[in-house]
Amino acid sequence: MLKLMVIPLIVSSVITATASLDAKSNGRISLVSIIFIVFTNSLSCVVAIALVLIMKPGDGVNSEVTETISSAGIETSDIFADLLRNIMPDNIVDMAFQQTLTRNDVTNETYLRNTTNGTDEETFRKVNKSIGKTSGTNILGIIMTCLLLGIAINKAEEKGKPVLDFFNSLTGVIMIILKWLLWFTPVGVLSLIAFTTASVRDLAQNFQALGILVGLMVVGVLLHQLIIMPTLCFVLTRRNPYRFAVQIGKAWMIVLATTSSAMAFPEILSACEDHQNVDRRVSRFVAPFSVALSANGSAMFIAATSIFIGNVVGMDLNAGDIILIGILADICSMALPSIPSASIVAIVMVLTSMNIPAGSISLLFAVEWFLDRIRSTSNLVGQTHCVVVTYHFCKKSLEQSDMLQDIETGDDKTKQSAFLIYLLPDRCWLDHSKRVSPFIGRCRVLGSEHVVMAAL
Repeated sequence: MLKLMVIPLIVSSVITATASLDAKSNGRISLVSIIFIVFTNSLSCVVAIALVLIMKPGDGVNSEVTETISSAGIETSDIFADLLRNIMPDNIVDMAFQQTLTRNDVTNETYLRNTTNGTDEETFRKVNKSIGKTSGTNILGIIMTCLLLGIAINKAEEKGKPVLDFFNSLTGVIMIILKWLLWFTPVGVLSLIAFTTASVRDLAQNFQALGILVGLMVVGVLLHQLIIMPTLCFVLTRRNPYRFAVQIGKAWMIVLATTSSAMAFPEILSACEDHQNVDRRVSRFVAPFSVALSANGSAMFIAATSIFIGNVVGMDLNAGDIILIGILADICSMALPSIPSASIVAIVMVLTSMNIPAGSISLLFAVEWFLDRIRSTSNLVGQTHCVVVTYHFCKKSLEQSDMLQDIETGDDKTKQSAFLIYLLPDRCWLDHSKRVSPFIGRCRVLGSEHVVMAAL
């Protein structure tokens, strides 16, 4: 039921958020969130590489027992092309349950070659690329479509107000339904975890064979969630990061059970808006945007596992190879489809790009159920912090934009001669109307907050 309500909530939230912002605010919010996402994904790759070099998880693992899997035709360009196609979908209905995916069909063709001693048969491996569909919600396509619609509603002004009112009402109705459904969340979470754990065969043996890799990921996830992200949050926003960690506890448990941040979208909004007082215009745009692009845990997993498999198959990776793996992992983590274990596809692509045999990736299947869950929780932590940090850096511009909008929507006398002086304990802003040249002054005054209306 939670999955049923995710798409309507994302659609209504993104449209109402972008329609309530001007173009300048939309651009600033998008820029800040993208910078934070790229930086944290890159930082996760650096942490993964450092842990792999220290712990050396590939030593002593036998790769002869692994089975071969197909990695034919997967290229770096394919995943970028799919990303661009999914950003601008060609069917507004289709994007709700399918994504565009490049398919590679491999055929072996035999030819007869004339030689001096007769004819010899030669077999050639031919890869045919085609554009197909795979099941899964196209979150990026939905966000971009709703973003364009929201901007158009904003530009339409009075004509677009009925549409905006409809989506505002829809958001409120969906949130009420989700609050009802969340009462059953604890039971659902425990059931999913119990079912997944019980369905794994030879649990102890699997962890023993890949114990160092699993331990590496656990250490990396703990560093990310308890040290790296809290430190970034405190340095950038001066907020208590561990209080915020408690506030996203419900969302964390949902992601642990479902391996999908989209399932915890209502709880992400609740933690950011109700507990951190994030402006709804920011949270309802940045939250789905970060869910689609921010994947700190996946970036860490892709980088660490790619180097691990390289060591397992006996590849001698130099410093340049390791740096390139980190860059590819960072980029691939932002283009993952929103399906469980999507990181496995990205790992195959990275290994193929580095000319590393991908057959040993089957080693991961035994512990993927566990690794997928812990890295998904790190994805969630990065996504929620992205919302809070973006709001911190865009808060002043939103306040100034609201101030000017209040002047513009006032009566004629106010538009022609009024200005606002906001006197705060540590600063003040002086904004003239559009009739005079804009001026922003700052001063330090003592006392409580005052709002003064004066005439020129």
